[in-house]
Amino acid sequence: MVAGALTLGSAACGTAVADPGVRTIHIPIHYSAFELELINARPGETIRFVLENTDPIDHEFIVGDERVQLVHEEGTEAHHAPRPGEISVPAGETRVTTYTFPLERSSLIFGCHLPGHYDYGMRGTISVR
Repeated sequence: MVAGALTLGSAACGTAVADPGVRTIHIPIHYSAFELELINARPGETIRFVLENTDPIDHEFIVGDERVQLVHEEGTEAHHAPRPGEISVPAGETRVTTYTFPLERSSLIFGCHLPGHYDYGMRGTISVR
């Protein structure tokens, strides 16, 4: 269930101007782990996630409920085009995604579903309260 609006982009050469009403959370990826395991968001809040992959291998950042995570864990898509709730983060690169959370309280998951990564523990929780 992807609730809310999702805007995707990628970090590129140049300067990005952040919306002052949007909170930015930087998430380094190192040793096949997100350096954050829990993110707290307010209902209706927009968060700009800056994912910095310092590993020599690719990763991804998938936001959604348990059903969304299961679909991706059982899927075969090795690379995600930038689309709502899904972004690939190539080795040594940084990618950005902005997510507006649902108005109702919920618990979502973010994870990487490249082979073995999710089972290895490459995931976290987003508490919308």
